[in-house]
Amino acid sequence: MSDNLKRNEIVTNDEVPSNQPFHRIAARVQILLKPKGLGGAANGDQERSAAWFGRFNPMEIGNHRMKRPAIFLDRDGTIIEDVGFLRDVAEVDFYPQTYPALRRLSDFALFIVTNQTGIAKGHVRAEEVCAVNDYVVRRLAEAGIRIRAVYCCPHQRTDECECMKPKPYFLKSAERDHEIDLRGSFVVGDHPSDVELAHAVGAKGIYVLTGHGAKHRAELQVPGTVVADIGAAADLILGSTPSGFLNRD
Repeated sequence: MSDNLKRNEIVTNDEVPSNQPFHRIAARVQILLKPKGLGGAANGDQERSAAWFGRFNPMEIGNHRMKRPAIFLDRDGTIIEDVGFLRDVAEVDFYPQTYPALRRLSDFALFIVTNQTGIAKGHVRAEEVCAVNDYVVRRLAEAGIRIRAVYCCPHQRTDECECMKPKPYFLKSAERDHEIDLRGSFVVGDHPSDVELAHAVGAKGIYVLTGHGAKHRAELQVPGTVVADIGAAADLILGSTPSGFLNRD
């Protein structure tokens, strides 16, 4: 096992029921559980319940630690440009506001939650999505920004999975595994499903107009605050969070 794998914890969850069978494939330090029919032989792993993969920087959690708020970030159109089905790290283009905004939010636990329907549709391979996510996390880490986990749904809507936004499976996983206070947390994204995800767990939804945000703004159905970009989202979050409320590691 490489030193990198020793330093990073990989966590899967088998408890939430799903309508789709799954199997597991590994890519670097990430795990992907995807529907049968996207490749791979049938085995016991295909009955796994949730489709997601995460790169973790494990949180040192004591038995009596207070829960902390988090920010759940969409990927494409929120922190990086949305270029369609992203399959090559050379196509990753961070918004100029991303680095300063996320540095300012470092007192929060930061997560990325992304729907990647291109995997189920056959437009992009799971390994390519894993590589892009790993690259995004690494680039942010080099800028001093810690992403605790990347949660990714590889399904399309017709799969009726349990993990596609706005279903709250990933946020519930973070609540359990990282002791997150969901009601004190924020979800930031450029799709109405991001705001609906926040609404589903009692968090605050922030809708950015980058990516597909301007196009889909009229489709917002639940309360959320509309801002220009991730920088403005950081301003809003910090302006609404009482001083001293956040836990530091």
